[in-house]
Amino acid sequence: MRSRWTLDLALAGLLAVLGLIEIWLPMESVMGDGSPVVSSIGVLWFALHLTQRRARPWIALAGLLVWPILGLAQDGRMQVLFFGQLVPVMVLVYSLARHGDRPVRWSAAICGIAFVTLADLFIPLLRDPSELIFHWASITLSFVLGNALRVFEARAREQAVRAHVAEIQARERALAAVAEERARIARELHDMVAHAVGVMVVQAGAAEQVVEEDPEYARTALGTIRSTGSSALVEMRRLVSVLREPESDIELAPQPGLQSLSELVDRARGTGLEVDLKVEGGDRPLPAGLDLAAYRIIQEALTNIRRHSSATRARVRLALAADEVRIEVDDPGPARRLQGGEGTGHGLIGMRERAALYGGRLEAGPRGAGFGVRAVMPLEES
Repeated sequence: MRSRWTLDLALAGLLAVLGLIEIWLPMESVMGDGSPVVSSIGVLWFALHLTQRRARPWIALAGLLVWPILGLAQDGRMQVLFFGQLVPVMVLVYSLARHGDRPVRWSAAICGIAFVTLADLFIPLLRDPSELIFHWASITLSFVLGNALRVFEARAREQAVRAHVAEIQARERALAAVAEERARIARELHDMVAHAVGVMVVQAGAAEQVVEEDPEYARTALGTIRSTGSSALVEMRRLVSVLREPESDIELAPQPGLQSLSELVDRARGTGLEVDLKVEGGDRPLPAGLDLAAYRIIQEALTNIRRHSSATRARVRLALAADEVRIEVDDPGPARRLQGGEGTGHGLIGMRERAALYGGRLEAGPRGAGFGVRAVMPLEES
């Protein structure tokens, strides 16, 4: 915006200098016996209006009134200028046709034609038909050129937008195709792993039945279980790699669980968040999946406190009952002002999905001035 204003100011200044040079040298293009001082005032006044050619086009267009007013003030005697009058009018018409909206564009064309026509009709020096043709052609050419450039720029902008939209849509289609193919491959690998696990279960059951009566058969069954398990593990790793994001470069490693909860709390405290941790029934073992889900829910809840709250303290309660796991994570607030609605972030969605996967439920929402997360997941008997 500032550079545009600087350009408009420089152009108006250049036209003013050309007009003053034309008046005071004087140049051969000057016609009439009007006052050079009054003509200089008109040139400067029109140049001042031209500084608003893009910011306030109607003010720039009103600058045309300066010449009839000065002509009346001198009883019709005034200088006729090429660089001081006609050229600025052409620049004005071009500029408004180039940058103005529809009413401004057509008003500029009509006012420009009216200006030169009145000058040709009422100033004796300009009543030659050739002058009228030249002036009309000059104003028309200025309007046509400005309007053509405006149309060209608008079409170029539209084409650029369409090209960008097409590129985005093509990329989305490609990503959708990749995701669909990955899902298909994942389903196939899942079926293979499920079949392998089923074979392992059947072989293990058979080996258990005949381990004393037919040790050789039991040994063969165990070998089948080992080879099938190895193959299933390879396919499982492939399944994980298919589902992993392309940018992800995380090595296969043991997933964390509630045994790593103390380390998670220590890391949160290292960021300046004072965490009060209380665990009830901590010696009770959990299934691996449920153990990971509980850990991830607490981890995401603490992450949300650091990201979306100005609180310096948090309270974590974990209760491992006989039939369920209860998790409570609260902070006293105050909450920061966020864009978007509450409870719609990816973190909360992920926590709800983890709880629902194990038949549980999760509630998240304001708790006083702060925010709280409650999760309950049942323990299934193995």
